[in-house]
Amino acid sequence: MNTALGHLRVLDLTRVLAGPWCAQNLADLGADVIKVERPGAGDDTRHWGPPYLRDAEGRDTSEAAYYLAANRGKRSVTIDIATPEGQELVRKLARESDVVLENYKVGQLKKYGLDYESLKREKPDLVYCSITGFGQTGPYAQRAGYDFIVQGMGGFMSLTGERDDLPGGGPQKAGVAISDLMTGMYATIAVLAALAHRDRTGEGQYIDMALLDVQVAMLANMNTNYLASGQAPKRWGNAHPNIVPYQTFATADGHIIVAVGNDGQYRRFVEAGGRPDLASDERFATNPMRVRHRDTLVPLLAEMVKTKTKQEWIALLEAAGVPCGPINNLDEVFENPQVQARGLRVDLPHSSGGPVKLVGSPMKMSATPPHYELPPPTLGQHTEDVLRDVLGETGDGIAALRAKGVI
Repeated sequence: MNTALGHLRVLDLTRVLAGPWCAQNLADLGADVIKVERPGAGDDTRHWGPPYLRDAEGRDTSEAAYYLAANRGKRSVTIDIATPEGQELVRKLARESDVVLENYKVGQLKKYGLDYESLKREKPDLVYCSITGFGQTGPYAQRAGYDFIVQGMGGFMSLTGERDDLPGGGPQKAGVAISDLMTGMYATIAVLAALAHRDRTGEGQYIDMALLDVQVAMLANMNTNYLASGQAPKRWGNAHPNIVPYQTFATADGHIIVAVGNDGQYRRFVEAGGRPDLASDERFATNPMRVRHRDTLVPLLAEMVKTKTKQEWIALLEAAGVPCGPINNLDEVFENPQVQARGLRVDLPHSSGGPVKLVGSPMKMSATPPHYELPPPTLGQHTEDVLRDVLGETGDGIAALRAKGVI
């Protein structure tokens, strides 16, 4: 298959989520990604279960579903980098790679001779990306960074959650590790930009990615709202500070989102619900008036919406041209005909004998689409292949490394 990055090799020294997510993006686009893991233990997320992958007989394997989410398309090699022999193997692999990804604590790899400055001397055009919680500089550089903490420190949780004056009000984290995932995405972009620069100039470079930097940057218009006004935005739950109604509502059997963008849509919304009087009432006729009288109007709309089912409302509002949508659980997501048509579910054969069910890349490319050849590897699955084929190690040499516990 013609792939965008089939000419590249990536040495992945990362674990958990942000780094592996970046490496998986590069693997989906064709790069040969070699994942280096600790012998006998591997990536921490291999053990973050249940649930676990099941084999052909339906029995749990040792591969946690969390690990499977971020490690498709890679080859796993086990190397003990605390040993001199292990450090030399990683240096050799770096010399044969275009990119090194790592997410160790600041300065930790320097004592092994695996930091950027050490590897740059051996391979000047190397692209080296470090991912940490707070970056390589600043007063917090030595702190361990965790997604949950960064969501709070970076302002995300000040914007997310129900209003403080309502039941259940207060800060809320995202349902997925959004700081980790977005850092993985930004790191992917940075790596590709550095490779483009290398291809033009022959010069490698160092990339310093931090979860906190990314979390602050991704607040987008909320940042500029604050910088322009000097007023910190507050939480609005599932409502909008400037538009009413623009929120979730409970139906007779679930929830829907109604996103009214103008007065005409609002009128059609309440007419569909049999309450045209809510459009003719001067308190609710225009959006500024609806915002002003939000606390009076929203309970009336909530009572109206409860009279029909989720699907009845979606059919009515789509026919009326009122923006709306369901709040699906994951059963409903993967049964959705649009999700199925876009091919987001990917099943790959696994060495356990059963298939591994994954979600494919959302990148749709006409000439070099993502490909899915390798399932998430078992621990050390490709150690001998990589040492033999990439580094030219012999069978006796590999056996000697294994006997010393290096691999």
